[in-house]
Amino acid sequence: MSATLPLFPLNTVVFPGGRLPLRIFEQRYIEMVKQAIADNSPFGICAIREGQETGAPAAPYTVGTRVRITDWDMPQTGILHIETQAEKRFVIRHTQVEPGGLLVGTVDDISAEPAIAIPHELELAVEILRHIIDEHGHAHFPAPFAYDDAVWVGYRLSEVLPLKLSIRQNLLEMNDSVTRLRILAEFLKKQIN
Repeated sequence: MSATLPLFPLNTVVFPGGRLPLRIFEQRYIEMVKQAIADNSPFGICAIREGQETGAPAAPYTVGTRVRITDWDMPQTGILHIETQAEKRFVIRHTQVEPGGLLVGTVDDISAEPAIAIPHELELAVEILRHIIDEHGHAHFPAPFAYDDAVWVGYRLSEVLPLKLSIRQNLLEMNDSVTRLRILAEFLKKQIN
């Protein structure tokens, strides 16, 4: 079932279950955020395929992630700081630009990947993720931790590893959590060697 969703094209990819802090200063996005706070409604974050984060609306990749605002603050007039929690992935069917410059999409949700056990040969990826979370603090990683789920481990590693935007986007679009984890494990092996 299609729904209408305000879209926020960024030079980043957010994965379901992840957190993303944002600094909002463009008027179109301040209005979008104020509405999302008032209605407790989500908006979509999509990686930019063409264009820039500011100015004319950028062309996003067609798969993005719904996020919901969990906290906000306005430390100075005209700048909003928000914390977002990522929910489910969606695919954009159609976009239009509203008069204020906000990009709005007609989107269909993508079914969540079912939890799946991590194959024994990919346990190294789990150990590295545990180390990263212990090192950087649990504040950056929303609980509950699911170290036995290939979906959760793959999403969290996709967020924190130094990957190109296009690779992150491919990992988001993938519907096979074990394959995603294999790709990440290969990347980790290359970094270690």
